Amino acid sequence: MSARRRLLTVHYNMWSMEQRIVGFHQDEHGDWVADLACGHGQHVRHQPPLTNRPWVFTEEGRTQHLGQVLNCKKCEGQE
Repeated sequence: MSARRRLLTVHYNMWSMEQRIVGFHQDEHGDWVADLACGHGQHVRHQPPLTNRPWVFTEEGRTQHLGQVLNCKKCEGQE
C-alpha cells in the first residue's frame, strides 16, 4: 500500500469512527445489540425494507458477522 493511500485510510478511519463487532447481546426488549471494539453498543435490527439483517436471528449468522465494522454513532456524537 502506498504512503498516500495509507494516509488517506488513516484519515478516513479517524473521522468515520468505524469499529469492529466483537460480540452481541440482547437488550431489555429482546432486540440484538452489536458490542463494538470501542465499548459502545449499536442495535442491529432486522426491519425490512429499511434494514435487512435476517442474520441477527441465528447464532451462526451473528458469529459470521463478528469482526465486521459499523460506524459507531456514539463515537461520532450522533447518539
